[in-house]
Amino acid sequence: MKMQGTIEFTIVERSDDRVVSEMPITAGMRNPYGVVQAGAMLWFADVTASVLLMGGQSQPTEGMKGFPLAINLNANFLGNQSEGCYRAVSAFVKRGKSVSVVRTTVYGESDRLIADVTTNHVLSR
Repeated sequence: MKMQGTIEFTIVERSDDRVVSEMPITAGMRNPYGVVQAGAMLWFADVTASVLLMGGQSQPTEGMKGFPLAINLNANFLGNQSEGCYRAVSAFVKRGKSVSVVRTTVYGESDRLIADVTTNHVLSR
């Protein structure tokens, strides 16, 4: 059995303290029940948090120094949907020298709360 999916999103707002991304829901990210698979939601939240942590750096590259490695993820999935778009909003809980904590909330249509994700990160050396 071969499974395949594609996940893409766009950064729509980026500042030192907040990143907002939007991700259209596509067929390749739905589970057998027809709604978005939890891993796709978690990936979306984690990568949006990573963009916040990278600050002004434009694009991550393989093996780069200072990439924010996730060391802990806590996700609460509170809703789901089968079509439309998700919006993720990442903001710092704590911006530290060695460990930073980011909270990312994922919203669906009509600003319905879909997921509340907290991630802890260290910078790679």
